[in-house]
Order: sequence, then structure tokens, then C-alpha cells
Amino acid sequence: MNILFVAPYAPNPVRVRPYEFIRTLLRRGHSVTVGSLWTSEQERADLATLEGFGARIIAEPMRTVNSLFNSALALFRSTPLQASYSWNPDLMARLCAALQADRFDAVHVEHLRGSRYAVGVRNFLARTSSIPRLPILWDSVDSISFLFEQAVKSSRTLRGRLITGVELGRTRRHEAWLVRQFERTLVTSALDKAAFVGLLGEYAADELPLLAERIEVIPNGVDLDVFAFRDQTARASSRIIFSGKMSYHANVTAALYLVNDIMPLVWAQRPDVEVWIVGRDPTAEVRKLAANQPTLPGSGQPRVVVTGGVPSMPEYIQSAAVAVAPLLYGAGIQNKALEAMACGTPVVATHQATAALTVVSDRELLIADTPEAFAEALLKLLADPRLRAQIGEAGRRYVETHHSWDAAAGALEQLYRIQPFVD
Repeated sequence: MNILFVAPYAPNPVRVRPYEFIRTLLRRGHSVTVGSLWTSEQERADLATLEGFGARIIAEPMRTVNSLFNSALALFRSTPLQASYSWNPDLMARLCAALQADRFDAVHVEHLRGSRYAVGVRNFLARTSSIPRLPILWDSVDSISFLFEQAVKSSRTLRGRLITGVELGRTRRHEAWLVRQFERTLVTSALDKAAFVGLLGEYAADELPLLAERIEVIPNGVDLDVFAFRDQTARASSRIIFSGKMSYHANVTAALYLVNDIMPLVWAQRPDVEVWIVGRDPTAEVRKLAANQPTLPGSGQPRVVVTGGVPSMPEYIQSAAVAVAPLLYGAGIQNKALEAMACGTPVVATHQATAALTVVSDRELLIADTPEAFAEALLKLLADPRLRAQIGEAGRRYVETHHSWDAAAGALEQLYRIQPFVD
């Protein structure tokens, strides 16, 4: 098949879902044209990497000032800022030209930030009789309004609460409207599908049964070769890792919760434990977590390390004794938990971080929802190498069984073949 895949940001190993979808579809013999934006030389390099895998690239630069202008305009409209932030008319024009020049089998558009391109493609096809109608799949990934509902209550940053509060109502209405525009809406978990169905019941109750059938769950996978299993030998036995993009508001709140609420209870019994916060673009609040902590007794090494971006996330995960996902709110599947489990690193997580997974606490990982319970679970694992090995091995088996990118791509292939509807 020949797929037009639109992402509002350059897919890369951090933006793992579009990156792995594209890589896996190419590996399975499909042609993929990637329409995307880049904001830095690193993102241009990310797109060049996809080109090296065999993708055709249609890309336009996106300046921050243009995104801010888009957002400012959106404040006076009914659409959410997220749906306007990445709008670039030049990219839209090039997508339309590609649709005229090539024969595609389906169009796949990533995220709420890309949804305006999906609407643009639909409108272009509707008014261009010379091009057959194509199925359009909008991959929402998560329900952003579901995420915002939690963030308004639980975010520990004023900025997070303000932005999500302003955006919540318009995002709810817009997500419900978007489901009605396309052949399929994709999400990563049954929880996110239920959130969308709830929106539809509020804004389109008469259409609910039909529209609910258009929402498909395709979970994230894990590259099991990159996130390879490593046993508990040759690991730093007192190191805890929290991984993810550290500018994302849910991760910022989780990092603050980990260091300020959970770790004092751990350090009271194990002052030798070190926390590594690993991921790109840490905010000022996250960087301060390292600056405000004393050093480890005896060694003088930092007790909290904030790395920023690293060359190889798997190496950091594989070197830690325990991985944590202390999210107070979230949506979709948390890849940070899956990637640690794939590496054989035992995980302690909140219910919010694991709600989309079919895991059992004390078997594939440990689940704890209060600072006291979380600290107790960490101390339990840190004190017992055999338990760490047992949980780590069970976690790896779970990911191997339930989270394959090939299975996800196979589900996509079936959806790309569905009959497009005609207005």
C-alpha cells in the first residue's frame, strides 16, 4: 500500500508512536510519504533518518513565532490551541500537491496538533473530483480532554493548571466533532476510547452507536531489540530512574512528586539511593530538583541527577536497579513503563501510569498510589535482588506478549483498507 502519513512534528525515538509506525510499515513493504514540520536542525536530521529508512519526506520549517501567532488567533475562536499550534499553510499546499501527483491508498494523521491537516485533506478530496476518496485515519493517540480533566485537578505547576483549564471545554467539543469527520479515530487504550465515547454522548448522543464503532484501540509497542533485556547483574544497585520528555507537564508533576514527596521517605532509611531523571528538555522546576539536594553520603556524588537528553535511553534504563512512573495524571499508554519492563528493569508505578495496561501488581510490576506506599515498594525492591530479578523477568514477558509494533502495524493495514465514506 501507499500511505500518506502526516505528523505535526518530526517523528523520532522520543515521539515513538509515529516513528515506529512509519518504520514498521516500511519494513513490511509499504510505501510511506511523511508530511511533517521541523523546528530545529535536530528535527531535520530526524526526518533525514526516516528518509534513510525509505520514506519519502515532505517537510516545511515551523518557526516558534508562527506557532505562537496561531495560538493567539485560536484564543478568539472555538478551536483549541493544540489544534492550531502546528498549522502551516505551506505544508498543507504540499500535501494537496502530493495527493494530486500520486495515488495513495490511505491518509494517516497524527495527534490533535495534526488534526487540522486531516480536516484539510478531507475538504480537498471532497472538492477534487479527479481524486478518489481515501480513508482518513486520525490518530488522536490519547484523549487530550481526558488528560486535561486530570491536569486541572492534579498538576503541580501553575502554568499546567492555567493552560489546561482554559483549553478543557473547547478541547472536549472539538474532539467530539473530529470523530465525526473521519473513517477512523485511533487511540492507544480502552480508557481513551471510553473517554471519547463519553464526549460523543454529550455532544452527539443520537450518533453514538455508529461513532463509537469508528474509534479503534491500537496500543503502543516497544522495540524489543533496542530496549533489550538485561539481568540484574552489573546494575547500579541503589539507582532509581524516571524517564521521559521532561518538558511534558504530566512528567514535570511526576518528577516533583517523586523527589519532594516520595524520596524523603526512602532516604530516611536508605540515604545512599540516587535518583536519575532522564529525558529531553527538563524545565526549570525539574532542574532545580537536582540543585536543591545534598550529595550522597561518603561519595559526594549528586543524590538527584537531571541529565537532559541522552544518546541512548535504553543504556540508562538498563543500568538502574528500579524504574519509576509516579504519574499523578495521564492518558494513554505510558511508554516509560513498557520500555523499562522490556529492559528487565522492575517498575514501581501509580495506577494512573498503568491503567491502560493489563498488568497485575506484584507480578509484572508494583503499583502504589500514596507516597508512603510508593516508598515502601521502592525499599522492598532495593533490598531484594531476587525480587528485582523476578519482577523484571515477568515484565519483559508481558511486553513481549502484548506490545509488538508488528501487531500494531497489522491492525493499521486492515484499517487502511476500509471503505471511505462519502458526504
